[in-house]
Amino acid sequence: MQRKIRLMIGILIMTGLIAGCWKVSKNLQKELKEEMETIGEAERSDRIVVLDAGHGGTDSGKVGINGVKEKDINLTITNSVKKILEKENIQVIMTRETDEQLAQSKVEDLKYRVKIMNEVSPILAVSIHQNSYHEENVFGAQVFYYQTSTEGEKAAGIIQDALQKVNPDNTKKIKANNTYYILKKTEVPTVIVECGFLSNYKEAQKLVTEDYQKSVAEAVAEGILSYIKENE
Repeated sequence: MQRKIRLMIGILIMTGLIAGCWKVSKNLQKELKEEMETIGEAERSDRIVVLDAGHGGTDSGKVGINGVKEKDINLTITNSVKKILEKENIQVIMTRETDEQLAQSKVEDLKYRVKIMNEVSPILAVSIHQNSYHEENVFGAQVFYYQTSTEGEKAAGIIQDALQKVNPDNTKKIKANNTYYILKKTEVPTVIVECGFLSNYKEAQKLVTEDYQKSVAEAVAEGILSYIKENE
């Protein structure tokens, strides 16, 4: 009889413990969900953008068919985008503002750029680059995003549409990617904007002109602002 009583008491205790653990677990899940929603809302409301001028310093990036260095075009366009965004009261964080490499090696340089993007936690990070291809006839701006990033894809589409106005003949579409380091390692919506092909003589010549650089910068800024507006 006593054995049965002890057994029943044991069962009641275990039942109570299980019920208690379940309740705690549900409460923790609820708190975690609310916290994640709050974080998400905070990120959405922040009017902060990280702009990354690709390459720099000893890393010139691609060299155009006309001899122009990618790093220089990247920085000029990025600086122009920055000025436009700041006029719209967007806080802009630049990964570099001068002709410099951010670390001794390319890998460490990329890691440092990603670190800035993740620590700042902007609504969007945009890395500005120029493209190249072995066939000279290929041209056109193209925006890349990480393949599983819904927000990255959304931002890429908006910026690509804005860039299309600069060159209506451009048939390039946004493209998902899972290999680019910056896209893989960032924890915020990130896109890479390839503004044009330095391997195409006609496009390379346009990319060194102030007017065309201004047009590209305005298009990128327009896309960023549209993305921010849609997420407010």
